[in-house]
Formats: sequence, C-alpha cells, structure tokens
Amino acid sequence: MPNYDAHVLSGIVSYPLAVFLAFALRDHLGVPFVLSTTAMLVGYALYVLGADLPDMDHPNALIHRGTKPIVAVATGSAVFVRALGSVNLGSESLNVTAAWGMAVLAAVIAWYGFTAIMPKHRGIVHSLLFAAMYGVLSYALVKYGLGMATGGALFVGFAAFCGYTLHLILDGAVSLV
Repeated sequence: MPNYDAHVLSGIVSYPLAVFLAFALRDHLGVPFVLSTTAMLVGYALYVLGADLPDMDHPNALIHRGTKPIVAVATGSAVFVRALGSVNLGSESLNVTAAWGMAVLAAVIAWYGFTAIMPKHRGIVHSLLFAAMYGVLSYALVKYGLGMATGGALFVGFAAFCGYTLHLILDGAVSLV
C-alpha cells in the first residue's frame, strides 16, 4: 500500500488530469464548471489534501495527527465564541478566563474524541461515500464560507472528490460505502 509521500506526490503530479477531465465535462457534457485561476488554485490544494485524507482513520498517519489538532482548536474556538457572551462572573478578566477554560475543556474532549470516533482503518472513511462528502463539504466551504461563485465552487468540489478518489484507487480499495 502507498505511504504518505506516494499519496501526496500522486496528488501533486496528477492534478492536470483532473483539470483536463473538468474541461472535458464542461465542454462536452455541459457541466457548469468555472475553471477560474482562484478555483483551480483552491481546487489544487483540496485535491492534494484529498489524496491523503482517507488515512485520517489511522491513528499513526500524519494526516490523522495533523487533523486532530485542527479539530480540537476549531472546537475550542467555537466554544469560546459561544461562551464569551454567556459567562458573567463580574469582571471582564474573569469572564474571558472562564470562557477560555470552557474552550480548553471542549478542545481536550475533541482531541480524544476525534480518535475515539474514527472507524477502523480502511473502513467507511475509505469509500466513495466519504469522497462525495468531502466534495460536498469543499463546495460548501468555498461557496458559503469564501463566497466563491457557484461554477467555481462546483469545480472545487469536483477536484476535492477526485483527489480523495485518487487515494482509494492507489490503495486498490474503491468501495461505495
């Protein structure tokens, strides 16, 4: 089975094929992709990330170790933002400190929870269902989070899906679920 370097380098070098396929789908089947420079650059990043992302279900994988702190910090930050307006201990310093205390607790729970909820390696995370979920989430991120136009966001979602699917093909383990 390919390792981290093989997955990521495969994503780096095969991206032009995904771009060519997107042009073909647009030009011959009318798929409304917009391949702007920005969409292709963001698509490249999410394609290459997707080329290793299925291994997030392996606790020793670099992608798992890199994703876990991002999930923990994002969770803690969200709790901090929510808690900051609802804590009233009398002074600003106590309110902010208490909100950060709740944020840290949530981050630690997310840290351990991330590994605990991951299914076995090469389970459901190594599936076309998760590839599609990654594509849809990537689309939503750039469409609603970054305000990218629909056609560009569609291309980004397609690129993310293709990168994730590349990993499955390299592993020789393409399954629907």
